[in-house]
Amino acid sequence: MTYRHFIDLWHVESAELRAILDEAHRMKKARAGWPKGRVDAGAPLEGHTLAMIFEKSSTRTRFSFDMAMRQLGGSSITATSSDMQLGRGETIDDTAKVLSRYVDAVMIRANDHSDVEAFAEAASVPVINGLTDRSHPCQIMADLLTLEEHGLDLKGARIAWVGDGNNVCASFIHAAPKFGFSLAVGTPKRFAPDEEDLEIAAELQGRIDLFETAEEAVAGADVVIADTFVSMGDTDAERRLEILEPYAVTAELMELAGKGAKFLHCLPAHRGEEVDEEVIDGPNSLIFDEAENRLHAQKAILRWCLDK
Repeated sequence: MTYRHFIDLWHVESAELRAILDEAHRMKKARAGWPKGRVDAGAPLEGHTLAMIFEKSSTRTRFSFDMAMRQLGGSSITATSSDMQLGRGETIDDTAKVLSRYVDAVMIRANDHSDVEAFAEAASVPVINGLTDRSHPCQIMADLLTLEEHGLDLKGARIAWVGDGNNVCASFIHAAPKFGFSLAVGTPKRFAPDEEDLEIAAELQGRIDLFETAEEAVAGADVVIADTFVSMGDTDAERRLEILEPYAVTAELMELAGKGAKFLHCLPAHRGEEVDEEVIDGPNSLIFDEAENRLHAQKAILRWCLDK
């Protein structure tokens, strides 16, 4: 039997991704003004339970997925890898097969992308990537939901990424050909995006333009996106900060973007490092709408995975 996993945007058809975004828009509007704990009409996931496994600490992923299940009428169970036998040597396959007997879906926030792929291969329930070293697909769906809410037509839009060509950047590369926007990536060579991702995007007729300066990348962009220069697990913080300092998003850099260009950041942010305070807290910053929309996008992803 084939299960609807949500591990990389590459593996979901464009029409399916579009349907997920449309459903996220619909569900968010349907509960406008409601208390956050009220269950959605029809309780679409009543009786369903999501297991959440965290190898990395989390704020938005943990709270948004938990609240997503509550609003959908279901429940969740949360554990870190150290809480489980997985952290004491039990195989990924065995863990996946056992949890598949207990719950209806599993969300994993993992260190290694290959571990999530292996878990999904062994599981007999849908598996969702809550973040790995390779990609962060749920975040990008929330980001695109936010941009559409603020009037951006994704098809033909110009989105700029500056800084480290990391896992979030990778998922934007995955999304570009699926939604029809062009992506300008400004990174130092040392932190350039993955070549395989760029090759797949090219095969799908996606437009990904690479630049070695932030100024070239943001020129005329509708959206400018940044992320932390030092992520969980990075051991070369001082060197990374030195190399990436010219890619910080300043008010002066934003002036090179298109008129009224929006700013996104998946959080947590380090004001004064990858972005200036006046930008991230300014009128064109959508960071808190973006954070809220993790909830609504993930509700739609959960419903899609469970065919509900």
